[in-house]
Amino acid sequence: MDQKLEQAYLYDFYGELLKDRQRKIYEDFVFNDLSLGEIAQEEGISRQGVHDTVKRCTKALEGYESRLHLVQKFLSAKERVEQIHLLTGEFRKSHDVSVLDQIEQISSAILEEL
Repeated sequence: MDQKLEQAYLYDFYGELLKDRQRKIYEDFVFNDLSLGEIAQEEGISRQGVHDTVKRCTKALEGYESRLHLVQKFLSAKERVEQIHLLTGEFRKSHDVSVLDQIEQISSAILEEL
């Protein structure tokens, strides 16, 4: 997975667990594409302080994911829903009842995972 996309997912799921100042610095660096120097000047801290904060935030977000696996579960469910979507289109064309069995198996797997 692309690093920016992974950071976005981690932040979406766990960003609220960061302190307000950490969240602001992380957002500015990752999403607003500000440089370490720009953030340091804005926050009144050193570039090294910004770098350390971003690194700590990244480590914290990855730690939450390693324990909770919410992003992994979300991506797995998303992939399966996409499969169901494709299979429903296939069923509309073919009216093959075996496709419904596949849809049922996939949906059951999603429900079990949740």
